[in-house]
Amino acid sequence: MANSAQDIGIVGVVGAGAMGRGIAQVGASGGMTVLLYDAAPGAAARARDAILAQLDQMVAKGRLEAGAAEEAKRRLSVVEELKALSPADLVVEAIVENLGVKQEVFRQLEGIVRPDCLLASNTSSLRIASIASACERRGRIGGLHFFNPVPLMRLVEVVRAPATSDATVAALVKVGERMGRTPVVVQDSPGFLVNLGGRAYTQEALRIVSEGVATPAQVDAIMREVWGFRMGPFELMDLTGIDVNFPVSQIVHEGYFYDRRLATVPLHQSLKESGQFGRKSGRGFFDYDSNGKAILPSADASSDAAPASRVCLAEEDEVLGELLRDCGFEASGFDDGDCPILGAPLGEDCATYAARLGLDHRRLFALDLTGKFDKRLTLMRAPGARQALLDAVVARFNQAGRPISVIFDSPGFVGQRIAAMVANLGCEMAQIRIAGPEDIDKAMTLGLNYPLGPLALADAMGVAAVHTIMQQLQAITGDDRYRPSLWLRRRALLGLSALAAD
Repeated sequence: MANSAQDIGIVGVVGAGAMGRGIAQVGASGGMTVLLYDAAPGAAARARDAILAQLDQMVAKGRLEAGAAEEAKRRLSVVEELKALSPADLVVEAIVENLGVKQEVFRQLEGIVRPDCLLASNTSSLRIASIASACERRGRIGGLHFFNPVPLMRLVEVVRAPATSDATVAALVKVGERMGRTPVVVQDSPGFLVNLGGRAYTQEALRIVSEGVATPAQVDAIMREVWGFRMGPFELMDLTGIDVNFPVSQIVHEGYFYDRRLATVPLHQSLKESGQFGRKSGRGFFDYDSNGKAILPSADASSDAAPASRVCLAEEDEVLGELLRDCGFEASGFDDGDCPILGAPLGEDCATYAARLGLDHRRLFALDLTGKFDKRLTLMRAPGARQALLDAVVARFNQAGRPISVIFDSPGFVGQRIAAMVANLGCEMAQIRIAGPEDIDKAMTLGLNYPLGPLALADAMGVAAVHTIMQQLQAITGDDRYRPSLWLRRRALLGLSALAAD
């Protein structure tokens, strides 16, 4: 029988890289004796020195009391051989993401530690079940997936493989809490929870750019300023490194048997193959100066044309009418046959919207009124739109001091598409029981700094509205990528919250 949480006093850490070093630090700070091992000569000692320096820095910044730092230092030791981990109550592996190498380490550990010692992997992309297959006592093996940098990121995913015992899961949850993390129990699956859930945000943005709808700078500005994300998807990919996020995307896509909702695009691979990894290489989706600062193209449209004075409303819409009048337009339902036509479709592109309502597509422009549009507006144009009318509409918004991004035709604009895909994937994770609804939201906000978890985002947008957007995306594109999750569909039909459990 595996250790109970209360019995874990000694933690072994295998691997002294950035993740192993962070795990050792939070373990020692959490009151446990830590034995740090690395196969490379001197690596563990260098990691220990870095941890000691980090603890001193925390004291200097007032984030840790000097006494607590000294106690943590005393609890941290370096060992030179794997067999020196024999006293451990828990061993956490944090080495290279190679299944064969991990299996060999676990096989060796099983012959070294006590039968009741827990074994955990910090893997971010490999199945715990695959790693545990090398061992005899699989009930004591689970995942402890931390996030980088470990001392700052509060989330830890506790991964339950099919053979992992309830006692092991409970003990790993308690250890995560003692390390000062917030544990979320997730099922053993490709990407676990956060790396799976994070696919929608970046990969739908990639698809939008690949379709020529908008530029990376426009997409990022919309998602930051309208939807409240701390970083835009392209800024985020450049930061994590395209050499990192492209392979993870491929692993997750393959792991879910090529589900279209998880597919990336050729552009993603092209940048990876060309060595344009983002900030670390000086160039990715954006260029970077010698200080690592992004050189960002403008996301704003501007025009020196005479501002449009009046517009026709495509449909009666109180919110749209009020916005247009606040910006200086004379807005009504009267169409003189020559003025711009403004609408606010949900999930549709301008072409579909024009065809459905019998509108002149050359004069039709659409504004996205989902999200918060006080900081930025998104204006969509149909194919064949009259440039002079577009310029006049943009000029009026410029005169009103409203930043605006002009995009080409796309069902769901930019923000609707990405936000709905994030929400839909969150619903799908709930449907396939990756974790409970509230834990999904907790993990996504803690692990990725999302302004809302995907299920709370669905509620904020309106579950029925998200369902409509997904239906329109699927119908217009004919792509199974946009099929609504059954979790979303059922709650939309019944008027329930996305967070409502079965």
